[in-house]
Amino acid sequence: MAKASEVKSGNILRFNGELVQVEEFLHRTPGNLRAFYQARMRNIKTSKLVEYRFRTDEEVSICRVETSDYQYLYEDGEYLVVMDNTSFEQFNIPRTLFGESVKFLKEGMNVIIAFESEEPIMAQTPSHVELEITYTEPAVKGDTSTNALKYATVETGVEIKVPMFINQGDKIRVDTRTSEYVERVK
Repeated sequence: MAKASEVKSGNILRFNGELVQVEEFLHRTPGNLRAFYQARMRNIKTSKLVEYRFRTDEEVSICRVETSDYQYLYEDGEYLVVMDNTSFEQFNIPRTLFGESVKFLKEGMNVIIAFESEEPIMAQTPSHVELEITYTEPAVKGDTSTNALKYATVETGVEIKVPMFINQGDKIRVDTRTSEYVERVK
């Protein structure tokens, strides 16, 4: 257990039985009242925002979180199997930890996973991935206007909007956070 004065922004705490990440932690001394710490924290599992006032001598539980790179191997139902790049140990990670960006994962990609006492709590895909276009309609000459877009299917099965000059077989870079086309890869 640690004192509230030892907490910093970015720490992960066990607060009311839940894991929360500290987003903002301010020391306040209002007038002739006692000092306190104002904390804004986000629940890791539900993403709900929690605000709380800690007394300066209040005991808090700071969690030890280990973050490392892993290689995505394959999908196994509701879990994704990943391998530690150094020890070659395999782990089953719930696909819900990856959020919407899981649809862009390809076998062999590197992902970042955070563990708190052998339990995975956060997972993150690369911010940009390179994927091949498996299907798109050919563009008709003269059928363009400023920033004209068409639908294309990438190798993971996701349909995204791409510019008219992109053809089947081209490799493109996609932003996994917004599911948008970034550029064509040579």
